[in-house]
Amino acid sequence: MKILVTGGSGFIGSMICCALADAGIETVVLDYDVFEVEAELPGCKFYLGDIANKKLITKIFDENPDIETAIHCTEKSSVALSIEHPYEYYSLNVVKSMELFNNLSELGCKKLIFSSSAGIYDDLPGYMATELSPIKPRSPFTRSKYITEMILRDFCNAYDFNCISLRYFNPIGADPKGRTGPKEAYSRSLLANLYDITQGRAKSFTISGNDWLTRDSTCIRDYIHIYDVAQANLKAIENFDYAFTQKNSHTDKSFIALNIGSGVDVTVREFIYTFENVTGEKIPLNYGERRPGDIGGSYANINLAKRAIHWEPELSVEEAIIDYINWEERKNK
Repeated sequence: MKILVTGGSGFIGSMICCALADAGIETVVLDYDVFEVEAELPGCKFYLGDIANKKLITKIFDENPDIETAIHCTEKSSVALSIEHPYEYYSLNVVKSMELFNNLSELGCKKLIFSSSAGIYDDLPGYMATELSPIKPRSPFTRSKYITEMILRDFCNAYDFNCISLRYFNPIGADPKGRTGPKEAYSRSLLANLYDITQGRAKSFTISGNDWLTRDSTCIRDYIHIYDVAQANLKAIENFDYAFTQKNSHTDKSFIALNIGSGVDVTVREFIYTFENVTGEKIPLNYGERRPGDIGGSYANINLAKRAIHWEPELSVEEAIIDYINWEERKNK
């Protein structure tokens, strides 16, 4: 068995490739820029190119006819940049992704695991999101994810296609074994900004809004170790057919969405306290305006993922912070 991973050189995709390799699964990677990580991901077969290139996709399947499942991670993922550049986000995340799905279907690859986002959820009483919670994406990035989920539902209904959509909450950290970690696209993340302060590259951190209706007036988040995100993909592969036997209101005949988070609600301020405790560094704080596209936050109810694919998170926020710092120190040696 082989697995095709699009976007396998990115933060999430490369960690998935590591998890697959650890499980003894052969991986074929398709991405725009793969050569910088080839040395870090031994055992993967790499193809450089566009996910919408039918000729290239056909070549991949001709050369790897035993590909059974595709994991689609290729994306642009910044909320702020999507507001500034919506065309780029809809072009890649929706239009080119749709071409990929059609090509996969025509080539006989009928199983897909899709990297979606918990950012599609609306404001929720109590902030806990189930897969049936109201949907209200508020940026081009999150709208692109929800639109793509709707496209996949239609493909599943029409083309004998099956999809598990994994709605990630806030992936952080790096590979505990030091093989891969955050890429440039994650340089604006909370953890990266806090680390920059400890390295003297910034003087303080500005929390976006301190007037949210939460226990300390900062946003609620659900931070999950990137290792656990990758393990969710592995479990989705191992339990793909089983997941669709779970007959309940969350599951369609051929499309299922699963929340992938820690299941623990953490405010931004609490995360900063945790970072300070792990590093022994005090972080000077400021408060600014809310960012466009932000909501008060959400955290995951992960009961369905536990039942459907036998997955649950293993590692803590503290471990994610330590693994991230180790990755940055290794990278900068």
